[in-house]
Amino acid sequence: MSQDPIEPGSLPTVRVDQIKMEREDEEYFLVEQLSSQSWDSADDEPDACFDTDEEDSYSKLCTGKIKIETDEPEHVGSERYFREGPDECTDSPENTTEDKSQRLRAPVTGSVSTPIVFPLIILRSVTTCEPTAMSAATVMDPAGDAGLMQLSGSASVDDITGVSVAMESSSEESACGKAEEVETPDKLVHHPIQTQDTHTQKGEAPCPETSPAAPASQLWTTRRDGTVTLRMSESGMAAEPPITVHEQFARAVERFGGQTALGWKEGDKWKTLNYKEYYEQCRAAAKSFLKLGLERYNGVGILGFNSTEWFLSSLGAIFAGGLSVGIYSTNSPEACQYVAADCQANILVVENHKQLEKILQVQDKLPHLKAIVQYKDELKEARSNVYTWAEFMQMGLEVPDAQLDDIIASQKPNQCCTLIYTSGTTGEPKGVMLSHDNVTWIASSTTSYMGLSYADVSQEVGVSYLPLSHIAAQVSDLWVMLKIGGATYFAEPDALKGSLTNTLREVRPTSFVGVPRVWEKMQEGMKAASAKSPALRKKVAIWAKGVGLQTNLRIMEGTAPSRAPLNYRLAKKLVFRKVRKALGLDRCIKCYTAAAPITKETLEFFLSLDIPLLELYGMSESSGPHSMSQDHSFRLTSCGKVIYGCKTKIVNPDEDGDGELCFWGRHIFMGYLNMPEKTAEVLDADGWLHSGDLGKQDAQDFLFITGRIKELIITAGGENIPPVPIEDKVKEAVPLISNAMLIGDQRKFLSMLLTIKCQMNKDTSLPTDELTEEALELCRKLGSSATRVSEIAGGQDNKVNAAIQEGINRANKCATSNAQRIQKWVVLEKDFSLPGGELGPTMKLKRPVVLKMYKEQIDNFYKDVLTSTSSNNMVLPK
Repeated sequence: MSQDPIEPGSLPTVRVDQIKMEREDEEYFLVEQLSSQSWDSADDEPDACFDTDEEDSYSKLCTGKIKIETDEPEHVGSERYFREGPDECTDSPENTTEDKSQRLRAPVTGSVSTPIVFPLIILRSVTTCEPTAMSAATVMDPAGDAGLMQLSGSASVDDITGVSVAMESSSEESACGKAEEVETPDKLVHHPIQTQDTHTQKGEAPCPETSPAAPASQLWTTRRDGTVTLRMSESGMAAEPPITVHEQFARAVERFGGQTALGWKEGDKWKTLNYKEYYEQCRAAAKSFLKLGLERYNGVGILGFNSTEWFLSSLGAIFAGGLSVGIYSTNSPEACQYVAADCQANILVVENHKQLEKILQVQDKLPHLKAIVQYKDELKEARSNVYTWAEFMQMGLEVPDAQLDDIIASQKPNQCCTLIYTSGTTGEPKGVMLSHDNVTWIASSTTSYMGLSYADVSQEVGVSYLPLSHIAAQVSDLWVMLKIGGATYFAEPDALKGSLTNTLREVRPTSFVGVPRVWEKMQEGMKAASAKSPALRKKVAIWAKGVGLQTNLRIMEGTAPSRAPLNYRLAKKLVFRKVRKALGLDRCIKCYTAAAPITKETLEFFLSLDIPLLELYGMSESSGPHSMSQDHSFRLTSCGKVIYGCKTKIVNPDEDGDGELCFWGRHIFMGYLNMPEKTAEVLDADGWLHSGDLGKQDAQDFLFITGRIKELIITAGGENIPPVPIEDKVKEAVPLISNAMLIGDQRKFLSMLLTIKCQMNKDTSLPTDELTEEALELCRKLGSSATRVSEIAGGQDNKVNAAIQEGINRANKCATSNAQRIQKWVVLEKDFSLPGGELGPTMKLKRPVVLKMYKEQIDNFYKDVLTSTSSNNMVLPK
């Protein structure tokens, strides 16, 4: 069961002198051993110092008569006192002789540590909504004071820059620090005024001359060679001159040429490329693509795990005038065929023989395919059109530089450069067309919003492990890093099977993002490890977590004192730092969660360990982020505030303020490739992107996502019910549950599918029948002897069944109506997983797939017309 909040007066009394006698390596009691590598201890004891007379010193500490010696600042003014930088900065894992002080953060000096700021962005995977289709419209802009839906005229071409733009009224950004109220026919929305000078962000240099955009007459297109009008403003972030990907890269090379750009591990050693080498290899890849026959605006499909070769292929394809197209490594041969055919891919770059086999099965159905490049392992057999990476990189040597330079010079910011394919949960995948301006501008806006530092001031470091075919990883690992000169280190392909922790410890990123399932797995492991700890250390953990939660909630609410509390500083020394170090997050100031809803319980768990999880929100169609949380501005369950240069409109809000979220800004995509009808469904006549998400904004402009329009359950009685909040309540009430899916669309009552937390096969990532350590501990507390899922799913364990029903009863007490109560449920025989098909690439639940897979169990719920809601309503699986 979930732990009740700790009241200040109920915190256990712990003798500090006893804590001091513990060795540091024995205090990693909170952290899950996610890999086989054991933790090492650098120090023998905590840094807190006390008098030699232990009894007297403990008494003095409790009465505040002695001071704990730490490097924490006592007075920090407006700085958040617990968001300081690392205690020290050791070298990142690189096999290079360059000056590490220039590419890594300098050691902290003095008593106040330097804040580290860097957002790795991952976004809520969103399939588009389907409102009434609208025809393509002439470019118009949302007017300023006259109302967002009122047209101000057709788009004009700026006479100075030559850029095709949809200009917005400058009145929206006329006053710094105030909020503008824009009256719309749908809802009064408060927009923060955004007049940040984007050229003064921690060392950013003035922008050099930029390329004019190509002529365009509308906001969207579905042609690979099409152009669009840019949604620009007269001032602020949205007025920043547009540039191409190559121009962004050229600036990075000029400014950060010697800085580390990419890092990867070969054996036990890390190897790196600096920005100059990175750029040169991208040009080499581009010339090789041209040699292989890449045609303008045709695709280069990339199928494999994150790697240096993935980045070189992506940017090389763009340099050569093609389209970079990521393909999920979990795709079936048929799914790969669909993407490759849709983008008319001339070349496919695959990771290994496993991925190569997928393409060989369908290559006869790909008339545009000219060559395949395999970048890992040796080829098992020679084929006329299949090349190794080494062979590929040599092919372009005879291609003149002038040929490539002419292609690069002809590229315009408002032309397509990359395609992001949606997962196709509700139909065929859609190719989201993103322009040069989309990806370079979103990187600039993100950099400005988060206050990122540039590499010649202090380099940001990240770990790339989430799928690069998803917009989230591309923005965080590629485009933002290219903007600021950051260093991206690639995790091992088995990162999500256990090796990620080792990578984090070696790289020590300055920021980290995890989808909710990653954070939940960490939480489960820490709880399981804590359950085995001695009584004293359990008390210390409970005390520290209580302090951490209370302190961070005060920070969030703006009621924290400027001076760090004594108990917080002690908890940080004894627990929080050790947890971060063991996880590899000791240099990590910002930790993010996105791509799917996360439970409040998980947010509070990490908040209690002094690790606030900052939520992000966006989609492929918005080039990534639309709103972000900040460590000085966040709310639990909120996905933050809208980033600079963007707008939000809430359409058809109900009495609670919930309505469909619509976006406007230069991050809005060009259109769906070859799908004009689908494009018109999500981009209205005024150029607003309809997200398909339900949400609302509070009085402080924090954005809250309340559900998906397509996921809304409409009962037979006509009541609209968002499933996620109910599912979260059940998982919070019953910690034994791994996944919960609410059923009830067009049904007379609600029911639920449940899965139990179980161990995953390390080789296949499929769920096993064995319970996790946390689940075993929970069963013991219930008096159950179950060790396998089958012992619970089979209905043989009455104690577990009773606990589940009790949790569901508690969740039902929160229901606003009887229609929102869960009346039947069943525990499935296996958990959901990515290989099993129930979860998508970002571990988001694929509801249509689950509905189809478990149709028999669902139908079984509704065979009995009369259903009691007060007794045990478990339905045994057939």
